[in-house]
Amino acid sequence: MNILNPQVEAYIEQLNRIAFIEDEEILKEMEDYAHKNDFPIIDRTVGRLIYLITKLKNPKLVVELGSGYGYSAYYFAKAMNGGKVVLTDYQERNLSMAKSYFERFGLLDKAEFRVGNAIEIAKEYKNIDILFLDLEKTKYLEAILTLKDNLKVGSLVIADNTLWYGKVAQDNPDEKTVKIKEFNEYMFKNKEFFSVLIPLRDGVLISSKIE
Repeated sequence: MNILNPQVEAYIEQLNRIAFIEDEEILKEMEDYAHKNDFPIIDRTVGRLIYLITKLKNPKLVVELGSGYGYSAYYFAKAMNGGKVVLTDYQERNLSMAKSYFERFGLLDKAEFRVGNAIEIAKEYKNIDILFLDLEKTKYLEAILTLKDNLKVGSLVIADNTLWYGKVAQDNPDEKTVKIKEFNEYMFKNKEFFSVLIPLRDGVLISSKIE
């Protein structure tokens, strides 16, 4: 299912491509790697959204659950004025690549690289300003239930792939889609959070912890 009209999506992509980005050459290299290796990453539309939110929020601590080789973390780190982004991934190879890219970006001082179970690692951090969810989709609800007390009041939760190719709106969803729907519904029902779901790319849910 197309979440956006393909022509509209193509137009947004065109705007992204003409927008000035200081690190264009390295980002293009990261995107080419993703395409050649079928490695899922956020695209520039979501990246630019993350960058803008980070600029507005001015966080001191961003924790990513599921960082891959650092594409989404770049947008957080690039926009941060001090502070750090914690990258987590269960594959050491991915974080080794991320560290190499961050060195080339000149952003090593803004990053911490942690290999292992993302949720367990994140439990070590308190007063999180932004929690980014892009780990195994069946673990989104577990992640927020485990980590919501580690979030500051006023903090943000950003979750990618929350429309899941449009499957959340279809009948007879599979197990993974059911888990994503449960997460979405929890974030909208829970009075501790104020949530919106933006139909960009594969769906981005953004929540503010209000109590």
